[in-house]
Amino acid sequence: MHASDFDRFRPALTGLCYRMLGSLTDAEDAVQETMLRAWKSRDSFDGRAQLSTWLHRIATNVCLDALSGRSPRWRPFDVRPVGNTREELATRPAEYWVEPIPDLAVIPADIDVHEQAVLRESIRLAFVAALQHLPPRQRAVLILTQVLNWSAAEVAESLDMTVAAVNSALQRARATLAERNATAELDRLVALGSREQSADNVTLTPKQRQLVDDFVAAFEAYDVPRLTALLRDDATMCMPPYDLWLQGRADIADWLTGRGCGCQGSRLVPTQANGRPAFAQYRQGGAQPWALVVLELDGDRIGSMTYFLDTATLFPRFGVPPMISRAGDSPTAVHPS
Repeated sequence: MHASDFDRFRPALTGLCYRMLGSLTDAEDAVQETMLRAWKSRDSFDGRAQLSTWLHRIATNVCLDALSGRSPRWRPFDVRPVGNTREELATRPAEYWVEPIPDLAVIPADIDVHEQAVLRESIRLAFVAALQHLPPRQRAVLILTQVLNWSAAEVAESLDMTVAAVNSALQRARATLAERNATAELDRLVALGSREQSADNVTLTPKQRQLVDDFVAAFEAYDVPRLTALLRDDATMCMPPYDLWLQGRADIADWLTGRGCGCQGSRLVPTQANGRPAFAQYRQGGAQPWALVVLELDGDRIGSMTYFLDTATLFPRFGVPPMISRAGDSPTAVHPS
């Protein structure tokens, strides 16, 4: 066995650790620790289990160790609503937020379209954020059984639990997700994993592709009425690390025309994050990196916009430039396949 034998599993392991930890930074550290532990204990691998299963067991326990005594990350929408869009905002530390992740970090190019669809659903910001509300062991049980389709017996062996304890933990985890209105997302993911649902149902429709293109055109023109017309009536907007949480077209429009007016003259460069359309936003015509914008679509409207402002960390990870030329046309939007 060579160290290179492990590398082909890096995207899958990164996905597992990201769901467990809610942070790409922490996930990458956990994967490195997994590789180190696997290499040190390579002689103990007897081939009874698949190599991928063995590595996932190690990674799960690395994550459980990392979560010991750690405060959970929360989803941006758990922040209190802003009562006045003109009031001063407070910031929260990076450890508070679920971080975005590039699709390429966790979705191998050499898997079929259906598997890619499952992975996209399993890294949605809302789903990963909901997972952070589960106790670590329940989180591991749910991910292994519902996302990776492990049997209760396989999970019990990996986590040193009984099958009855695994089933109980899964039941409690689902109950917690139900309280956070995330059960529908989980059921959709499970249906995809069992191929009860077509992968076509989680790709963008032609109307949604046009919606994304319309968002780019409206935002770059900074046509606020046109932009907010693309939103659901109850659409949300948040902006980590600020404790900003807006809901509804009126408040979002008030923000964009008020304190957010510095975004006028922005340009957007397309990328993909958490299985959804995303953009690197540059203000001042491209000279100032400003945000990684992740859209969540709901039917033929935009359901949420999350603006992650830590461009120094995120832009290199997503492979987008630190700034772009003021000249030339804006890039054409790239959509999740």
